[in-house]
Amino acid sequence: MENISEVTEFILVGLTDALELQIPLFLIFTLIYLVTLFGNLGMITMSLLDTHLHIPMYFFLSNLSLVDCVYTSAVTPRVMVGLLMGNKVISYNACAAQVFFFAAFATIECYLLASMAFDRHTAVCKPLHYTTTMTSTVCALLVTGSYVSGLLQTSIHVAFTFHLSFCHSNVVNHFFCDIPPLLALSCSDTYTNEIVLFTLTTCTIVFSLLVILNSYLFIFIAILRMHSAEGRKKAFSTCASHLTTVSIFYGTVIFMYLQPSSSQSMNRDKIASVFYTMIIPMLNPLVYSLRNKEVKNAFKKVVEKAKLSAGLNF
Repeated sequence: MENISEVTEFILVGLTDALELQIPLFLIFTLIYLVTLFGNLGMITMSLLDTHLHIPMYFFLSNLSLVDCVYTSAVTPRVMVGLLMGNKVISYNACAAQVFFFAAFATIECYLLASMAFDRHTAVCKPLHYTTTMTSTVCALLVTGSYVSGLLQTSIHVAFTFHLSFCHSNVVNHFFCDIPPLLALSCSDTYTNEIVLFTLTTCTIVFSLLVILNSYLFIFIAILRMHSAEGRKKAFSTCASHLTTVSIFYGTVIFMYLQPSSSQSMNRDKIASVFYTMIIPMLNPLVYSLRNKEVKNAFKKVVEKAKLSAGLNF
């Protein structure tokens, strides 16, 4: 079980070698990252400050926002530095840390999305029992279970991946350290790693998707039984937004991790990776929060308080 890796650092190929695209991509990713941080941290702040948002739905949303901030921050700043400074070298330990934080919090997001679907199922299908079902203890257990499962699963992936030998090349054909391109780079036998990666990832995706699809099946049945057309329209709109983001997230994950390694195209995977490392964390606050009247009202209160405080200080 000796780690015989001779590599002390990796070189990230990046998204493109075209020099004329480096600055435009840097500016685009900087804007996306700032919007992501502002949106997600704003969601967390409003959930903490406004007592009207101290309910299970926003508890899950706050954790989703935290997860989005962490796993996009594990990737995006490094990409921005590479585009601006041209520094594509990442140390062995930094690469392992990037794999861990990105993969762990992306996995946690899968379980959080499933927990949120269960919460919405309870609210729509069993409204009279909602407060007794989604207690603070149940919510805490669901979120804790999501974090523990994600961290444990990723620890296994990282241990298996960085036990490999990287003695032929240290050039990673990706814009960040991820497990599939590292497996392609290794000179060791990666069959066991691929089986472990495929099995654990499949179990996570299948389990969380089953929870989500099962929850929304009953939600749709409940919506169809509603007598109010306005209520049905509002519920369908909420579900459509949620399912759109879920589809994008799970679609890119399935595309990346559940295809045979022999059929993978790294350049195509890079484009897919941009969506779930940068775009989805930016969209989540908009899809889940900004279309909600309670969040809009909370945002207005925060802005009004800020204006009042600034006026008094002036």
